[in-house]
Amino acid sequence: MDIGARRRRVGLALAATVACALAGAVAAGAETGAPADAAGPPHLPKGTSFYVEPDTHASRQAAQWRQEGRVADAELMEAMAAQPTAIWFSNAGADQVRQNVRDVVRAAKAKDQVPVLVAYFVPYRDCSQWSAGGARSEQEYKEWIDAFAQGIGDDKAVVVVEPDGLALLTSEPWCTIGPDEELVPQRFREINHAVDALKRGKHTRVYLDAGHSAWQALNDYDAGYGEPRQQLGIVNRLLQGGVTRADGFALNTSNYRFTEDLVQYGTRVSRCIYLRTKQGAATCPSNDELDAIDVHKPKMTHFVLDTSRNGQGHYTPGAGETDWCNPPGRGLGARPTANTGIPLVDAFVWTKRPGESDGECQGGPAAGRWWPQQALELAKLASPPLR
Repeated sequence: MDIGARRRRVGLALAATVACALAGAVAAGAETGAPADAAGPPHLPKGTSFYVEPDTHASRQAAQWRQEGRVADAELMEAMAAQPTAIWFSNAGADQVRQNVRDVVRAAKAKDQVPVLVAYFVPYRDCSQWSAGGARSEQEYKEWIDAFAQGIGDDKAVVVVEPDGLALLTSEPWCTIGPDEELVPQRFREINHAVDALKRGKHTRVYLDAGHSAWQALNDYDAGYGEPRQQLGIVNRLLQGGVTRADGFALNTSNYRFTEDLVQYGTRVSRCIYLRTKQGAATCPSNDELDAIDVHKPKMTHFVLDTSRNGQGHYTPGAGETDWCNPPGRGLGARPTANTGIPLVDAFVWTKRPGESDGECQGGPAAGRWWPQQALELAKLASPPLR
């Protein structure tokens, strides 16, 4: 099985980013006794203005190119820098993350904007591969995410919780970390704790990362190789991760899938969650049956989409290539907005920061490093065009 064809990597955001700004019963929230539904409306108000950082790699690159006389390229970078992008928090230190988050939230509030924040510190993230790191223990993670939530307080923020955190569990047959009987339940406890900590904020909107449309199946499945072969589908992963107490889930973080594919997949996930939690279904029905179900916007789980690099859709890799790590010929996608016009899609967001490498593959620098050549290609191939 070609693992790379199903996965997407998360380019590890640099610390400088911050400075610049198997199956079981659904036991979500058992440790806190939290309510069964998220507080407040499960959507972002139309017209929400997302936070634009004043100093970014793109803005600095634009200034450099303008000074060098590369006016057309500079204008493209300026247009890209004008778009709101998520700010990632991935380093240790509860006190430090509290202060860093607070600084960003306050800067956004001063501009009457809402920041999109990414919490990326779960233990054993990325199965300890290219974007390895995170907390050294469950307790350290809980203290860190508590501090993250305290940094937001009751101000407005959108938080994408732990890219890969649910879509990539240590139970994946190729993942060499174990023992699964301990680490998989631990991961669910950590994600649940994050939901409850963040939802204490009056105006925090919380979305659990759920991979993308070409990764996890809706229902539990047989992986067809390795051990354990039986894997949880994304619906069970979300339910056990506490999605019913969050504001929804997030798709396509750091990936390139077409928006229409993501909307179809996300809507099916949402409809299945509705059937599972409201109608007593044990599994998701067929796609045709899911597609025939009316959308009940107030009753169904909402989601957000990362459209930062999906303007040209996903890449078909050749020999020795991957579709997730710095694929060539990609472009920026739809601009960030809470006015999507799609019933269950709360927002298009740029979770991945365009121009930051996915990793040392296909000519790219280390994960999270700024790569001007890729940034310019993304801007030139943007769909819709930047200019």
